[in-house]
Amino acid sequence: MITIEKLCREYGTGDARVVALANVSLQISKNEFVAIMGSSGSGKSTLMNILGCLDQQTAGQYWLDGREVGSFDDDSLSAIRNRHIGFIFQTFHLLPRLTAQQNVMLPLRYSSVDEESARERAAAMLKRVGLGHRLSHRPYEMSGGQRQRVAIARALINRPKVIFADEPTGNLDSKTSEEILALLKELHREGQTIVMVTHEPEIAAHAQRIIRMSDGEVVEDSLCHA
Repeated sequence: MITIEKLCREYGTGDARVVALANVSLQISKNEFVAIMGSSGSGKSTLMNILGCLDQQTAGQYWLDGREVGSFDDDSLSAIRNRHIGFIFQTFHLLPRLTAQQNVMLPLRYSSVDEESARERAAAMLKRVGLGHRLSHRPYEMSGGQRQRVAIARALINRPKVIFADEPTGNLDSKTSEEILALLKELHREGQTIVMVTHEPEIAAHAQRIIRMSDGEVVEDSLCHA
């Protein structure tokens, strides 16, 4: 599913040059649940942004589902993000004036799906994450866990090849975090590829495999037997 070779990302020049990633190489297969761990500044978020086509590398190569991503222009990258990638963020990124159903429908606006079909798919996806009774509720009318479930439904609506989750439990209490992680593990069992960034070992332990980063490099890559 994902292959990167000698991936580098640098910011600035001269004395102000910062190396965020240094010759990172790895593979992530279809239907893996991978956690990328590291402290602040380790490069884990930079790596996820490149894998999620939100940023591009300075050097090295990245293949997503057999396609070399580094050569794509902005329009092609936008199309990949919309059709093949789902994002789950720590801060949810829901539009406050829209209902849960309308928020989930948003990615379909850039596809050929008609309005009625989009509404039906959004309703079905919200039911899938346990929020079939919250279609008309707005984010401020929901708990943090419910808002994250809306975000997960939105990430799934285009049937993505891979989901990138950036600290998906960072704003949630421990009980709600466990519920969200249980949902991610259920999606993984159903065949979904998931790449999750976290700095918390107890969160990473829910994944199938843990990649640890430090100073822009992979320092450990191991299976997790949780």
